[in-house]
Amino acid sequence: MNTPYIIDDQEGGRFKVARNTFTSQEVFEQERDRIFQNCWLYLGHESELSKPGDFVARSVAGQNLLFVKGRDGVIRALFNVCPHRGATVCREKKGNSKSFQCMYHGWVFKNTGEIAHLSGEPAYEDNFKDDGNCDLRHVPHFDQYAGFYFVAFKKEIEPLADYLAGAKEYLDIVANQSAAGMEIIGGTQEYSIGANWKLLVENSVDGYHAEATHATYLDYLMNTNGSLTATRLAGKGHDLGNGHAVIEYSAPWGRPIAQWIPMWGETGKAELDRVYAELVERLGEDKAKQMATLNRNMIIFPNLVINDIMAITVRTFYPTAPNEMMVNGFALGVIDESDWRREYRLSNFLEFIGPGGFATPDDVEALEQCQRGFQSAANVPWNDISKGMKAKTPSFDDEVQMRAFWREWNRRMTSEEG
Repeated sequence: MNTPYIIDDQEGGRFKVARNTFTSQEVFEQERDRIFQNCWLYLGHESELSKPGDFVARSVAGQNLLFVKGRDGVIRALFNVCPHRGATVCREKKGNSKSFQCMYHGWVFKNTGEIAHLSGEPAYEDNFKDDGNCDLRHVPHFDQYAGFYFVAFKKEIEPLADYLAGAKEYLDIVANQSAAGMEIIGGTQEYSIGANWKLLVENSVDGYHAEATHATYLDYLMNTNGSLTATRLAGKGHDLGNGHAVIEYSAPWGRPIAQWIPMWGETGKAELDRVYAELVERLGEDKAKQMATLNRNMIIFPNLVINDIMAITVRTFYPTAPNEMMVNGFALGVIDESDWRREYRLSNFLEFIGPGGFATPDDVEALEQCQRGFQSAANVPWNDISKGMKAKTPSFDDEVQMRAFWREWNRRMTSEEG
């Protein structure tokens, strides 16, 4: 009998993950088909395409896609692949264009995907273009929720709204922080990590590691005048279904949505009081309080992380090898916020969440140390994710959120459907 990927002993309160799931070439190759070809995957945010002609070229699960708003105002997901010989059509990462020209033989496509100019057309049959044969191909499934756009490559797949399950409630909390909407701020932060991609899933929703791994940041805050309130770290973990999960918790740091800290002064207090009053009027007292004062770290299976903490980051990542991943990160903010709020939002983002902040280098070091440790997997074969397994109400620093991910991962990797 083959060694299982996980041991899920609910009666005994033990949950183990085999370390070869982080190192195996066979698992890596199976994940391409069983996970990334069979799930809804994040492509981009609506704010990245504000005008007709705006486009973003992005790689999703190793496939080159164009996320584009056509001249008709419709947002589409197209394979960024020439139907003629397969060359990448658009080689710019983002911009605004009425058309895209393939550099190989000069075929030109409208920003709706239709062929606009077929080089050497007289040499083709008269009806050669009529059946769409020369157009850029549409991704099989493309949908959005709360401004977050997803694609799916599988022919038969459940609707996005069903797939997202309980994650929709928390996407709404992020998307409704302003009546004017949310926007991606600036460009993409791209970096690689020498570790398996599932380690970053775990790390992104891990409320257990902060005190040890991020001690430097916590010391910095405690020694910076006015950067903390008396609020203590406390909260819960939630399994949201379909492998999605979130931890939601109070924390002492400032949040630009509406949790003030003394460092931000009376001007800041007055502004955040106005923001909070607007939230109460629009959403009610309970939802406003949840939105303003609680932090959220969420994983949407398999690889979309949205962390709404001292700032908001949207992060997605793909494996390039069993021990390596590429990460794309984005800052998300409120469209109509003041210069003062935007400055502190970005300051918080860069200080902790950004690639050069306090958190990411610490986390990268921890993940790469785990990957090195997995070289001993033949003799030390199991990771433990049992914390809080028998708790009636899992704490934010328990591990229910990781178990939710792993159960779904294991289901997809071992099902007969493939």
